[in-house]
Amino acid sequence: MNELARVVEALLFLSAEPVSLDRLADACESSEGEVVESLARLREHYAEGYRGVVLREVAGGFTLSTDPVAEHAARRLLAKPRTPPLTPAQAECLAIVAYLQPVSRPEIARVRGVASESAVGTLLERGMIEESGRSRFGAVLYRTTELFQKLFGLEALDSLPDVAQFDPSPGEEQELRERLLKAGEARSQS
Repeated sequence: MNELARVVEALLFLSAEPVSLDRLADACESSEGEVVESLARLREHYAEGYRGVVLREVAGGFTLSTDPVAEHAARRLLAKPRTPPLTPAQAECLAIVAYLQPVSRPEIARVRGVASESAVGTLLERGMIEESGRSRFGAVLYRTTELFQKLFGLEALDSLPDVAQFDPSPGEEQELRERLLKAGEARSQS
């Protein structure tokens, strides 16, 4: 493979969208004929070996894509969550925000009995909660996001279980906590 073919390959690798022949020629400061020749060399290069990448002409341009033989494995890899499951502190904060929103961080800490800066920060980073204004004292207020509803399979916030109808014993409370944590871990692994 010559230098121009390697440059064309690199440009196609870098581009998220198909690149037209004229844009490739312009970027490489070469003629369209030379780029066509390089594309033919690349196509041969990918076809002759056992490669997981193929050169395709789509949408008026050229792109590198995965070989169809890898589709099933790629879907499994990319379908897995890339973030770790919620910690108990994060789950508690999320539940407090879900039921009391809009709610400030000092109010969350008061309900939990411990500081909640780290847990709230992580929930913000993950997009499960968002800022929704300020309290009359100037504290930032938080609410859940559409992502929260999507991840927990809720049509709307009124789909949350009614807390007033649930008064568990200490044993039931511990069992429920363990079940929720296990369910969260299982969901993140599927």
